[in-house]
Amino acid sequence: MSALFESIRRVAALVKKELILVFKDPRMLRSLLVPPVIQCLVFGYAASFDLNNIPYALRDADNSAPSRELAAAFDGTGIFHRVATVENPAELATLLDEGKILLFIEIGPDFEKSLAAGRPAKVRIATDGRNSNTAATALSYANEIVRSFNEKKNAASGIAQPSAAAVPRVWYNPNLETRWTMVPSLIATLTLLQTLLLASMSVAREREFGTFDQLLVTPLRPAEIMLGKCIPSILIGFVQATLILLVAQLWFGIPFEGTLPPLYLGLFIFLLAGVGMGLFVSSVAVTMQQAMLYSFVLLMPFMLLSGLTTPIENMPDFIRHLTWLNPLRHAIEITRRVYLDGAGIGTLLPEYGALALIALVTLTASSWFFRRKLY
Repeated sequence: MSALFESIRRVAALVKKELILVFKDPRMLRSLLVPPVIQCLVFGYAASFDLNNIPYALRDADNSAPSRELAAAFDGTGIFHRVATVENPAELATLLDEGKILLFIEIGPDFEKSLAAGRPAKVRIATDGRNSNTAATALSYANEIVRSFNEKKNAASGIAQPSAAAVPRVWYNPNLETRWTMVPSLIATLTLLQTLLLASMSVAREREFGTFDQLLVTPLRPAEIMLGKCIPSILIGFVQATLILLVAQLWFGIPFEGTLPPLYLGLFIFLLAGVGMGLFVSSVAVTMQQAMLYSFVLLMPFMLLSGLTTPIENMPDFIRHLTWLNPLRHAIEITRRVYLDGAGIGTLLPEYGALALIALVTLTASSWFFRRKLY
């Protein structure tokens, strides 16, 4: 029992030393607390697939009351901004090629006659597909305006509506705001970014400053050194995750539907996996610069294969199966489901299990490599 107490005391002393190194340096402290908040704000406002300004050009070949009403429906949204009204169809293609408009709308010459006769009235909408996501979003907005226009015309003319009509409803994000999906995902993403960097530089810093040999002559065992390096990174990771959670709720006003225990349990296992990877990098790297470089090499594929911006379901089968090895994929799934739909621990067991397995592998590998480099 006394041996266990002495081991805990030695680990606590090392943890205290690591935390003092962090909090004693104002630059290090600012780099750990300020960037996550700033990055969260930047991502929350800038990394959005929602469109607030869609420049477009119009060609109204019919110039009738219904066609002008449809054009007014686009102009009145506050999102579609008419850049030009043209007569020649070739001008529309020129504006699109030059990047001055995102889409153009061409109302056919028989628009009013077709509506009066009950025939489909043609409205040509062309978008700039050089940015496929933006083009698809703009096209969906335009289709929604045309659909609303049709409903109003049918109601005004007394045309009976179909007996069956689809009524769309979106759960968990009623207004389909990108921010509601992006910001909760940043709880895991930015926490991994900072934690991986902090853990990867911990041992490399000791080597670069020449204090690693001093650490080896202390009574600390290799396992205790590893544990003493893990705990500070996990504690700081929890602080950063809490900061981002507060920004999501207090600044962006995104409602938190779940409870904290499932979220923090997932974050704890995720941080174990992240710290394991960071310590592995730290054991390989000789200098802090190398540790930082190796960390960024790992972070890029983790973010691309996490589902943060690209749905995993749209990836090829081989890549989709490979994402199961990515701890960030499971952490983002946990944060989104807990935050937006209130998922509990029971429904997230597969994600917890995958993260625990990854944490076991990374911590074991980093411990083995650390001992190998030690002796």
